[in-house]
Amino acid sequence: MIAYDAHYYIIMTHQSNPINNLFLLEFFNLHLKYSVKNNKMSQLPADCLHEIFEHFEYLEDCLHSCLLVNHLWCEVSVRILWRNYWNYRTLIACLPNESKEILYENGIIISPPTSKPLMFNYVSFCKELSFYAFEYDIDCLLRKRQSIANTVSAAHTLMQEITKLLINQASLRKLRLDSTFIPTFTSFPGANDCLKNLSELCCRSDHDTELFYQLSKTCHNMQSLEITFVEDISNGLLDLIPAQQNLKCLRIIKKLECKDLTNIIALITSSTKLPDTLLKLNLFGEESQIPFPFTAKFIRLQEIELPFDEPEDFEEFEKLQYVTFSQLQVLKFPYGRPRNELLIKFLENNGKNLKEFYVESVGENNNLLNLAIAKYCPNLRKLYTIFKNNELGTLKMIFNNCQYLESIKVWSDYVFLDTKEEYLKIIEKYIELSIIKKFKVIDHYFDDFHG
Repeated sequence: MIAYDAHYYIIMTHQSNPINNLFLLEFFNLHLKYSVKNNKMSQLPADCLHEIFEHFEYLEDCLHSCLLVNHLWCEVSVRILWRNYWNYRTLIACLPNESKEILYENGIIISPPTSKPLMFNYVSFCKELSFYAFEYDIDCLLRKRQSIANTVSAAHTLMQEITKLLINQASLRKLRLDSTFIPTFTSFPGANDCLKNLSELCCRSDHDTELFYQLSKTCHNMQSLEITFVEDISNGLLDLIPAQQNLKCLRIIKKLECKDLTNIIALITSSTKLPDTLLKLNLFGEESQIPFPFTAKFIRLQEIELPFDEPEDFEEFEKLQYVTFSQLQVLKFPYGRPRNELLIKFLENNGKNLKEFYVESVGENNNLLNLAIAKYCPNLRKLYTIFKNNELGTLKMIFNNCQYLESIKVWSDYVFLDTKEEYLKIIEKYIELSIIKKFKVIDHYFDDFHG
């Protein structure tokens, strides 16, 4: 019974709170020792173990502990572990003889991790590939071997052969083209099968046109696409976005060397094949503007994030203030923000369905914005805003009007809010009246407060 209780506890705490990974790791390790000692959790069926272990996808130590319990635990956890964490010596041991000969001819001799036959087809478990992390790990591996004179050339050779293996045997879900060296993987045997189920892609605008062309032919069901625009923009990029039939998240990053995106965005958004499935949009400009009135084309958006710094970056927000996004639930301005009158008008049209609102910039007459939040955003669950000492009355209005509020993050220092006791008294009052069902305060100086 305790195993199932632990299963419930792990899932509920993981889903409801962004709990500290160290705490989660310690809890699991303690429970693991108890369960194995008493022969409890190790008796769970594979599907139950898989559901539990999924919550440790990015906790490598936890998954390594699971490998050592018994064969069933090993078989379930190894598949999850190898999605993100690879042992390159094991991968090299999986290479076909032809690739091993190429490595040998280039002076790359790396012994396998064990003399015994490998227990699993580890390559088939690989689901995520970041070429930046790949190149970094390979470089570190080779630098430990002083017999290799040219580590850069050797690293590229080794990356080439391992990439061939992955493309031939794995089915990738996430791909980051973020390295200075990227093998021509779309031409490798098995590329169509390996890439056809790709759901997330991060790339730069200056990748080879042929690469984008091949991806647009093979990958039609990406749900998340991140494009970093630099000085050069490949023509093949225009084919990639319209080819996606189920795109949910689009992130556009404009680097300083990219002068203007007006024409390229006009070409992309004017396409009649542009997917209308987009739910999340994130635009980031590095000290430069991104034209974003095209956002109005995606009326099904559920999340918009505009991480711009300067007021002039929001000049075109004037064109968005009257647009209605009937399904918008999350709105974030993590740095700067539009002028009060524009943002308040936008909230008047779109605040009703908002569940999360983040604004981290002090604006002129900030209280007007907070009053608008209280008036137009009755269904908020999470809020991050700024209150000054003379605006505690507005805080009360938000508590009264936003009765689904679960957490609030307040920027408060000696300039804006220096009376902690008065602040907490207001919170305690509304919790006692059951107006606030669940509440959490996080700010720069106060301790967490839970209701």
